[in-house]
Amino acid sequence: MAADRATPALQLRGVKKFFGSVSALEDVALDAYAGEVHAIVGDNGAGKSTTIKIITGIHSADEGDVMVQGERMASRRSAADAHEHGVSVVYQDLALVECLDIAHNMALGNLPRKYGVILDRRKMEREAAVVLKELKVRVGNVRTPVGLLSGGQRQVVAIARAVRMDKPIILLDEPTAALGVQETAHVGEIIDELKAAGKAVICVTHDLDFAFKHADKVTVLRLGRSVGTRTVADVSRDEVVGLITGAIPGDTRTAEVA
Repeated sequence: MAADRATPALQLRGVKKFFGSVSALEDVALDAYAGEVHAIVGDNGAGKSTTIKIITGIHSADEGDVMVQGERMASRRSAADAHEHGVSVVYQDLALVECLDIAHNMALGNLPRKYGVILDRRKMEREAAVVLKELKVRVGNVRTPVGLLSGGQRQVVAIARAVRMDKPIILLDEPTAALGVQETAHVGEIIDELKAAGKAVICVTHDLDFAFKHADKVTVLRLGRSVGTRTVADVSRDEVVGLITGAIPGDTRTAEVA
């Protein structure tokens, strides 16, 4: 699916979310473009997970707009609606089935069938191998059970599954959590490949080193508000940390890049 790089692939404006009397999001804004990696950072409780769940349709926004490719999404929508409009997500728990092999996990939700009934295993394995090759993923044979893979290999399989769906927007929720140095580097290489392929990659992360190495822009959330969006090349780590902690007040024009 081709993406228009002049219009934000994903846009949030004034997004608010309440759970009863508790305000989870007060005012979140974001512009994410095709061919860019956009990191979302913040302390625990800043609103990162709730923001991801609103983008993907698991939660609905109580106020504000969510727009995909310039089209405003309905406030009440499902995860299927978000997927249909071009959003693919890899959650931190990965949702992989350990007893199934790599190819089968990558095809879950969209299994190729012969005659509309029989699983087309040859096509499934071929499509998996093509995606893994395009991403330069090193996980061995696509018939390998996921349960035998390392944490980093499982992460890249989950990302490859999202890529196989061929959506213009890919959301990654803490893609390097609990990974070692080499595995983190491998995930970073894959994210770079997604960017080069023209995807809009939104990456929620606590790892500022990773964000500064692979992201083009970073949006900081604090206490349910986006308090600053910055171009990584023009911002210091100290400023981002200051925005996270509140040492730097931040601003309310969060979708604009300072």
